[in-house]
Amino acid sequence: MGHKFHIPVLGLGYSIDTPLKVAKYGISSVMSIVDDELIERMRKYHSQLNGESYIPISKKDTDYRAARIAAYLNLVAKLVDRQFAELKQLPFEPGNDLCRYFEMLPESSQLRQGYDLMMDYPNERQKQYFECLLKREMTIGSIDVNIMSKVDKMNYTVQGESTGEQNTDALAALRGFAQSNLQSAVIMSAGMNPRLYSYLESLADFFPDAEGQLRKKIILKVSDFRSAFIQAKFLAKKGLWVSEFRVESGLNCGGHAFATEGFLLGPILEEFKQKRVEMLQELFQIYHNALLEKGITCDAAPRQKLSVQGGIGTASENEFLLKHYQVDATGWGSPFLLVPEVTNVDNDTLHQLEHAGEDDFYLSGSSPLGILFNNFKNSTAEAQRLKRLENNRPGSPCTKKYLCTNTEFTDKPICTASREYQNLKLKQLETLELAEAEYEKQYETIVEKLCLCEGLCSSAYIKYDMLKPRENKAVAICPGPNLAYFSGIYSLEQMVNHIYGATDLLGKIKRPHMFIKELNLYIDYLQTDLRAQINELNDKKKKQLSKFKLQLQEGIAYYKELFAESTSQTSQLLQEWLHDLITSEEQLSGIQV
Repeated sequence: MGHKFHIPVLGLGYSIDTPLKVAKYGISSVMSIVDDELIERMRKYHSQLNGESYIPISKKDTDYRAARIAAYLNLVAKLVDRQFAELKQLPFEPGNDLCRYFEMLPESSQLRQGYDLMMDYPNERQKQYFECLLKREMTIGSIDVNIMSKVDKMNYTVQGESTGEQNTDALAALRGFAQSNLQSAVIMSAGMNPRLYSYLESLADFFPDAEGQLRKKIILKVSDFRSAFIQAKFLAKKGLWVSEFRVESGLNCGGHAFATEGFLLGPILEEFKQKRVEMLQELFQIYHNALLEKGITCDAAPRQKLSVQGGIGTASENEFLLKHYQVDATGWGSPFLLVPEVTNVDNDTLHQLEHAGEDDFYLSGSSPLGILFNNFKNSTAEAQRLKRLENNRPGSPCTKKYLCTNTEFTDKPICTASREYQNLKLKQLETLELAEAEYEKQYETIVEKLCLCEGLCSSAYIKYDMLKPRENKAVAICPGPNLAYFSGIYSLEQMVNHIYGATDLLGKIKRPHMFIKELNLYIDYLQTDLRAQINELNDKKKKQLSKFKLQLQEGIAYYKELFAESTSQTSQLLQEWLHDLITSEEQLSGIQV
């Protein structure tokens, strides 16, 4: 048994080559495959760094987006295989990478226990035999990719003609992954995209081979049980199996935030725990029948994993999730932004994150997609946005166009963070003759948008000295609020040891339990939504907010019972959690809907 955690996708550039840094140690991680320009530049960089030939793939080449993605994924797979082979050739000498592989494993792992015994074994001849056994059991961490389903714009030729539905951004990215040599998973995030999900059916690697194995797997990132089941059924009817449900906190996470209707992480995981077997059986029956129609036999249900991520901060929280909810793994994202050997954070941003407090992380409307976005107040991208407003130059030049979705003023979609859109929208705003307070509110909503296409790549370009002349240096970064409690720059070993409880990076830092932190974020969200609607609160909205509040109250009742029954924590810690919970309950009770 290897690692019980993975490193989720971190923006566009922050984890774009993380597998090259951790996969050889058996640690799984996720890369975004949204930005083919970033991917092509990273392929050139790592090819030259590792003595590999590099043949550019131009935007003029046929199906260039899929080709760029496939070529980069093949390079990463090749380099990781090489790293792993070299690692296994090393002798077991304390301090080297081979010993590092085993010493980062959890102490409960049989492989780690076998390693500890072998290192102390007195008989050299038998020791060599055990060394061979240990090396045979070593595995590479999975090199997974992420596609944000909503980032799926149509593309056009120079003449303005559509390049077709199979060449939208998400479909081309998926095709690139399918064409690659990787045997790993694609994580579908940001909700259901029927066109993208249906396209999976045309890709052979997502169906079982003669031995019943899947070369490419599907993971759904979800925020509640109901949507997970609906999406999985849609896929099962096409003969496509969901190999993992990756449950993420609605608000206590990094990047885009997808608030539930008041459903909290604990009750969501409880529902998965209670209904997981029943769901598996129903999905397999649908899947089995769909495969039979395609002439494929599958007698046993493939494995279906459950993992959770978003706001986990301590080893005790990590262990509780694994044991109580019987999840197969946890995801640790934002804390790895403070691990320079794992993620691509430039030095200036790294030191800002190191010294940031709770107030520096906030839920914003900065994303051009119109989805809540976890933002960092001290980022240079935010400073640049404010400077442009001072100079009466709102908006950003739109060069990459991945987030072009708005057709309010134009025939072809444009980005709401672009200078073009914001100028048009602000001119419209001037004609509405609004009261000053309402004008300011709408003005801020328009100009709050950030260019994420450039901002989420800049840090990687700065770190690797890859910035082109006159290229935007402003860095956007989107950690989850949990990062406020980590105040250091760490090594990979330090972070892994923290996850497994061998060390404690948080020390005596006062930090709420992850469940209570999420609850408070939802209470703040409810208050903000209520304030925004206060002047025009119709019956439908009032009913929705009342239901939202009720869900939070039911979540609090669930947590009270959960904490009361806990035997894994000290009575003092449990009392602190219950005290925090009652404080949150009182705050929620004071909100009048």
